[in-house]
Amino acid sequence: MSDKDIIGGIDELIAEEHQLREKAGGPGLDDADRARMRQLEQQLDQCWDLLRQRRARREFGEDEGAAEVRPASEVEHYQQ
Repeated sequence: MSDKDIIGGIDELIAEEHQLREKAGGPGLDDADRARMRQLEQQLDQCWDLLRQRRARREFGEDEGAAEVRPASEVEHYQQ
């Protein structure tokens, strides 16, 4: 997986998140939509973390391919 692939995945997740946020402003979200929104937020946190790991490894001459997706509980609520 390349940085470009990760960024493409982030873009897709963000597009879906925007659709749900638009829906929230209109008829509102049902329980399934709210659950999906939480899932999207967790996946985005994980993707951004993975991208940061890869960039840091590359910067310090390490194997960027060794970066791994961390559990959502570990990456949630990281400060940007």
